[in-house]
Amino acid sequence: MKDVNTEELLRLDARHVWHPYGPLPSRVPSLPVASAKGTRLRLRDGRELIDGMSSWWAVAHGHSHPELVDAATRQARTMSHVMFGGLTHEPAVALAQDLVELTPDPLDCVFFSDSGSISVEVAIKLALQYARATGHPERTRIMTWRGGYHGDTHWPMSVCDPEGGMHSLWAGALTPQVFAPRPPDRGAGEEQIAAYLREVESLLTDEVAAFIIEPVVQGAGGMRFHDEATVRGIRDICRRHGRLFIADEIATGFGRTGVLFTTGADAAAATPDILCVGKALTGGFCTLAATLTSTEIARTVSEAHGGIMHGPTFMGNPLACAVGHAAMGIIRRGEWRRQIPRIEAQLRAGLAPLRADERVADVRVLGAIGVVEMRCPVDMPRATRACVDAGVWLRPFGKLVYTMPMFPSSEEEITTICSAMSAIVEAQS
Repeated sequence: MKDVNTEELLRLDARHVWHPYGPLPSRVPSLPVASAKGTRLRLRDGRELIDGMSSWWAVAHGHSHPELVDAATRQARTMSHVMFGGLTHEPAVALAQDLVELTPDPLDCVFFSDSGSISVEVAIKLALQYARATGHPERTRIMTWRGGYHGDTHWPMSVCDPEGGMHSLWAGALTPQVFAPRPPDRGAGEEQIAAYLREVESLLTDEVAAFIIEPVVQGAGGMRFHDEATVRGIRDICRRHGRLFIADEIATGFGRTGVLFTTGADAAAATPDILCVGKALTGGFCTLAATLTSTEIARTVSEAHGGIMHGPTFMGNPLACAVGHAAMGIIRRGEWRRQIPRIEAQLRAGLAPLRADERVADVRVLGAIGVVEMRCPVDMPRATRACVDAGVWLRPFGKLVYTMPMFPSSEEEITTICSAMSAIVEAQS
């Protein structure tokens, strides 16, 4: 395909390639990328764009990071894939050890999968199996709150917001879950949080096996932020009633908000019973995810049912695990602890002027996440033209114009990203 010109490439793409969350063919032609390095995407026509999305929040340390490339190259020469049933290997064991050491106790058992959505699927199945194993077969549902997003496979879709999310098409086909109201926005007072938690607790039914949330940041369901105290309150409700607490840190894990994990000791101090991680687990180099839990939960399920009834073909893929181990080495070095506060301060300053724009409903920043919420839905073709003309790749959705920059992004690049977000706002009618 190297000899195919761009026009022919786009024709073939429109004819055969179905892109996410859209029709075939796409209403707006996709931009053909020729290569990616560091913080930049190079298009086939030679233009360079700052990747202001970290390629869907995953490429935390930059494209083609040399340590990750080296890890993948060395591993590919030895063993790119073997089945994980009945076999094991050093990359998987090394990465599992990394995760056990980086996450809070007692999360010391790791189940690998090949995407964030599947890690949530595994977490929910694990919670339901645990309920049965502990003598509670009536606990067949999961509780969550409105405004959440956990992925596009069956169980994750069922705990996404059924009205405000993107899965309303499946109403009636998904397992009905128990939904609490959306959590209070970040900065809520103690009494507001306490009143909210009392309402949540009143909605807990005997059918609920576990409570799942995206702690501190609700991602694709609306890019909303809430307080650590709210997360601790949810964890405490679960403890009082003997239900499992599942934390989906696929988007926030490994430093994105300025702490290693939003449920960790340096943040909410609300250790979950089950933790889901992905995206930055390999620095966005390749797909890999994991579901972590305690020895007590793992052994209880294993003794009752012989194990968790799940087994992805590419589970524990050695190539991905080797890259993940290298990515955890970058996390351990801790450059992100200096990078994220700098990015946060610059996003706050750069996006603050947009608060005065009558088209803007809210501007919010947390760590390396910047959000401009519009009063009306964003016109995507206009938005794409505006940000590309500004030299940045962004992908708004609904009413949200947002960025999740890569951790090594320079001050100049963050300034350019803020300018691109301003250009998108200005392009809206």
